[in-house]
Amino acid sequence: MSDWMLEAPQSGNGRVALVTGAARGIGLGIAAWLVSEGWQVVLTDIDRVRGAKVASALGDSAWFVRMDVSVEDDVIQCVAQVLGQFGRLDGLVCNAAIADPHNTPLESLDLERWNRVLAVNLTGPMLLAKHCAPYLRAHCGAIVNLASTRARQSEPDTEAYVASKGGLLALTHALAVSLGPQVRVNAVSPGWIDARDPSVRRAAPLTDADHAQHPAGRVGVVEDVAAMVAWLLSRNAGFVTGQEFVVDGGMSKKMIYGE
Repeated sequence: MSDWMLEAPQSGNGRVALVTGAARGIGLGIAAWLVSEGWQVVLTDIDRVRGAKVASALGDSAWFVRMDVSVEDDVIQCVAQVLGQFGRLDGLVCNAAIADPHNTPLESLDLERWNRVLAVNLTGPMLLAKHCAPYLRAHCGAIVNLASTRARQSEPDTEAYVASKGGLLALTHALAVSLGPQVRVNAVSPGWIDARDPSVRRAAPLTDADHAQHPAGRVGVVEDVAAMVAWLLSRNAGFVTGQEFVVDGGMSKKMIYGE
């Protein structure tokens, strides 16, 4: 008879999570959700001012550390601060990414830009896994990487972003095999998530057509992603590792050819 048990909704129980790219959008939504579930959450971002502000707004269970995930010394120092403050690490959420809304045509894509996107979106999660792994192992922790449905379907001129997210899916299952059984590693691939600030959403609301094209009947919100991440970090997902979870309202399963 196993001693494994389902966790109650308040699953954090004082455990410690590190969430990157958490000053806004999906990362902030994940951090807020984890705080609500009882986690101690360390938010990181390159935006020091906004990061500190949102961490303060989340209350005494949230802390902010400025970090560029592509810089190994930053990662080492951040992990040291987490361990110095809490003495443990139970969850890692790799959300920080460059998603340039102004797509660059291949003929104009310079190598510096390509390398920067890959450094943040793919090398960053590797560095974080490398330096967090010993502490996650000690507490049977979990890693969740934020990939994208763009890893499997593309729009024109998105080569750097798409390649980075496809690589992140491969890195996810590689880490799951390398770090198991003590550490589980999974990926969440969001589709269209309205992660804009509330004031922007009110000023420029989505249309009925935007929502209706989704089989789920609406565009996603950050809480849709946060709920999945929280479950994957919890012990309720103890038999789940090396997997990709698509949170896109069914769009990737819908035929899009015109009639």
